[in-house]
Amino acid sequence: MPLTDLPLEELRNYRPKIREPIDFDAFWHDTLSDARRAAWEPQLVIADTPISELVIEDLTFAGFAGDPIKAWVIRPSGADGPLPTVIEFIGYNGGRGVPGEKLAWASSGYVHIVMDTRGQGSGWATGGDTADPHGSDTSFPGFMTKGILDPSDYYYRRVFTDAVRLVETASSFEFVDETRVALTGASQGGGISLAAAGLSTGLRAVMPDVPFLCHFKRAIELTPDDPFVEITRFLSVHRDMEERVLHTLSYFDGANFTSRITIPTLFSVGLMDGIVLPSTVFAAYNRLASRDRSIEVFPYNGHEGGQMFHWLTQARWLPSRIA
Repeated sequence: MPLTDLPLEELRNYRPKIREPIDFDAFWHDTLSDARRAAWEPQLVIADTPISELVIEDLTFAGFAGDPIKAWVIRPSGADGPLPTVIEFIGYNGGRGVPGEKLAWASSGYVHIVMDTRGQGSGWATGGDTADPHGSDTSFPGFMTKGILDPSDYYYRRVFTDAVRLVETASSFEFVDETRVALTGASQGGGISLAAAGLSTGLRAVMPDVPFLCHFKRAIELTPDDPFVEITRFLSVHRDMEERVLHTLSYFDGANFTSRITIPTLFSVGLMDGIVLPSTVFAAYNRLASRDRSIEVFPYNGHEGGQMFHWLTQARWLPSRIA
C-alpha cells in the first residue's frame, strides 16, 4: 500500500481548525451525571477458564443509562495490595472475546480490564457479550451513523459514557490502585481511550494506538476504506443532512477531547493507513494539552500499526508514568 496522506514533516505541524460546539463540556457533564444516577453495584464472577496462573473475572457494570456492560478483569494471582491498572477498549466491531485472549498486561504485573463494546463483537476475533438496547433513526449499516442526526441519540454517546463509567467502577475495586490507572486501545479503542481520558479525572496515562474517530470532516471526505465511508454513504443519500451530521460528530471528535488531556500520552500512527488517515491522528495529537507526549510513527504500516512491536514500546514507556 502507498502512503495515504501528507508527508511526515507536514503531519507533524498539521493543526486544522476543528469544529467544537459551544456546549461541549455541558453536554458531557450532563450525560455523565445522568449515567451516574442510574448506576448500580458492579458484579464480578470468576471466569470459566483453564488458565490458573492469573485471576480472570467476568465483570458486569452500569454504563450509559444504567445499561449492563461486560468486561474481563485479568490480574496477577496472589498479588500483595492494589496494583497499577490498564483499561483497554476494543477496535471496531470486535468484542472482548473469550477469557484468556489478552494476557500480556496482567503477565507484566498489572490489573488489565478489557471492556466489551455495546452492540459490537461480530466482525472479527471471538465475539462480544454486550447488547445495545437503544435504537436509532434511519442509518447506514454499521455503527457510525446510528443516531447521527442528534448528539443525544448518537451511538458513541453511549459507548464513551460506558468507558468513563468503567474508569469510575474500576477505581472502586480493592485490587486496583486508583492513583495508577492508564487507558489504551487500538483503532476505535484508541478513539474511546481519548474520549475517556478527556472526560475522566485521576488517570495517570493514555496510550491510543492508531486512534479512530478523530477529525471527522477530513476523515469522511478523504478516507478510502470503511468504516468512515459509512458516513459518506449516508450523506450520499441524505444530501441535505450534512450540517446536522457534522454538528453531531463535533461532540465526539477525538481532537476535541485531546485539547482537554493533560496526562502523559503515547500515540501511534501508520503512514500507509487507509482506514484511519494519518492526518486525522496528527490533528488529534497536535491538540494535546499534555506536556509529556510522544507519537510512534510506522512509515510502512497500514492500520495494523506496530502491533506487538508497539506493545513492547508501551510496556517500556508506562512504568515511569504510573510509578
